[in-house]
Amino acid sequence: MSRILLPLVGILFLSCWAAMAEAEEYMKYKDPKQPVGVRIKDLMKRMTLPEKIGQMMQLDRENVTRGIMTKYFIGSLLSGGGSVPAINASAKTWVKMVNRFQKGALATRLGIPMIYGIDAVHGHNNVYKATIFPHNVGLGVTRDPDLVKRIGAATALEVRATGIQYAFAPCIAVCRDPRWGRCYESYSEDYKIVRSMTELIPGLQGDIPANSQKGVPYVGGRDKVAACAKHYVGDGGTVKGINENNTILSWHDLLSIHMPAYYDSVAKGVSTVMVSYSSWNGQKMHSNRDMITGFLKNTLRFRGFVISDWQGIDRLTDPKHSNYTYSIEVGINAGIDMVMVPYNYTEFITGLTDLVNKRIIPLSRINDAVKRILRVKFIMGLFENPFADLSLLIIGDYCEQEHRELAREAVRKSLVLLKNGKSSDQPLLPLPKKASKILVAGSHADNLGYQCGGWTIEWQGVHGNNWTEGTTILNAIKTTVDPHTEVVYNENPDANFFKSNDFSYAIVVVGEYPYAETDGDTKNLTIPDPGLTTITNVCGAVKCVVVLISGRPVVIEPYVASMDALVAAWLPGSEGQGVADVLFGDYGFTGKLARTWFKTVDQLPMNVGDSHYDPLFPFGFGLETKPIKTN
Repeated sequence: MSRILLPLVGILFLSCWAAMAEAEEYMKYKDPKQPVGVRIKDLMKRMTLPEKIGQMMQLDRENVTRGIMTKYFIGSLLSGGGSVPAINASAKTWVKMVNRFQKGALATRLGIPMIYGIDAVHGHNNVYKATIFPHNVGLGVTRDPDLVKRIGAATALEVRATGIQYAFAPCIAVCRDPRWGRCYESYSEDYKIVRSMTELIPGLQGDIPANSQKGVPYVGGRDKVAACAKHYVGDGGTVKGINENNTILSWHDLLSIHMPAYYDSVAKGVSTVMVSYSSWNGQKMHSNRDMITGFLKNTLRFRGFVISDWQGIDRLTDPKHSNYTYSIEVGINAGIDMVMVPYNYTEFITGLTDLVNKRIIPLSRINDAVKRILRVKFIMGLFENPFADLSLLIIGDYCEQEHRELAREAVRKSLVLLKNGKSSDQPLLPLPKKASKILVAGSHADNLGYQCGGWTIEWQGVHGNNWTEGTTILNAIKTTVDPHTEVVYNENPDANFFKSNDFSYAIVVVGEYPYAETDGDTKNLTIPDPGLTTITNVCGAVKCVVVLISGRPVVIEPYVASMDALVAAWLPGSEGQGVADVLFGDYGFTGKLARTWFKTVDQLPMNVGDSHYDPLFPFGFGLETKPIKTN
């Protein structure tokens, strides 16, 4: 009996020893002292196909549990517009949610951390109490790359304070037609301005070291986030400004107008690039291998990862191939590395696994995608610091007022004075703070949601003042004027209101209601009712300045003659005090149009340099005022 037991004991001992040795095996990918390339190679050789496919997916948080993270090796999550842990959730609530999902990712065999993305496109705009900066349409007016870089740094801090490590910004579209519902996400119709505003990237990620290799992503510190240049490429040039439509351009024009900002983004170490829903000359960008793999990855030598837009590959079906498997095949083979599959992730896993097993998608393509995703995660330090840094909550609170002052500065610099007085020798602005009685009117004067526009708290924006913190233009006016000045607010006064007209002047604040993407596409670009009625009623009865809140130039020519002054305030965000700062002369108007202001929609598309150029206000136009000196 002992002769039988001894070999069994030996076998058991050797088995236990082997298991212990494996458990104690040195894993290079876990060693931060190893070069990133070595860590990637070591981890890749350990990964199974299901683990690799898990890294290539990004799911919406609403469709995920901690258990799903572990079971399917999920590599990334996102909050789509309005996808929040709770209404008015605090930063601490966000941190707890993100950390919970991260624990699920780390519970997998290899413990690969997930990366969480969010549309922080004008500040951390999904989050209650975050600073909401002006949308890009206003920031382009400033022509101030350093300002935009500082906004990027402030946004990164607020994003990381909620535990999130990845921002889907900047949008570097060159909007060539204001009928496009995303035009306010574009800095300008001029690619040179858009190029200069890629300074948001080092603001979000940190300054790339001087000796960095071209195209390699860079994220420098725990208060920085991975950035995302979007939407590659030509999204701002679609026919008639229709969202997700076809951009018809020569190769030369695509390169000279829509591509330059991508050169700069790659040079500045941007971590990711998001593919556009739109097509170029009839081919959808999500299926365009020549542009994604051929040009972006091979010619520009971009070494971060390429991500699809929300359900982007779902749109790749055609009459001959209406099944989802075809969409996966075309999108992945085109060069998309991470796919937003917010809901149908099991179908994606089944389809991609089958395509790889049948060698329709080569394993080399999967490996390329996973290497790129892991590269960003290693460079960010996610393997060493996968959880939220709770100290950033305190720093974020400490910097709140500083960030609001930065947003206020951005508002001041983004305002464009289009008219000032009915004659050159009778300017209305700056307005006197000491006046017996002034009128404030208009649907947008006391509405923080309208002031912020789309991509604020919810995808399409919100209505009212209770969704986040900030200062409406009405409240800013009240705190700016002399304490003895009576401020009367009437949203839409009729003719009878002015029978006893004793107002010194009126400020009318009207404009577009919030929208995003396709919902914002329009053929007429008119200000919705009752905005034009308010302008007519007020400016026909009292000296008035009209402040336009809009994501783009709108039809205004028939009404300009009745105004004493006209200000384009765009979508200024949460800090309405910046508008009052300039209206009342604490600061001067300095903004210059970064978009052509058309006379009629029949002229569109019309951009500076076009042969039919005949604008109401030309590109680069903007009257200036001097600040009023006070003792």
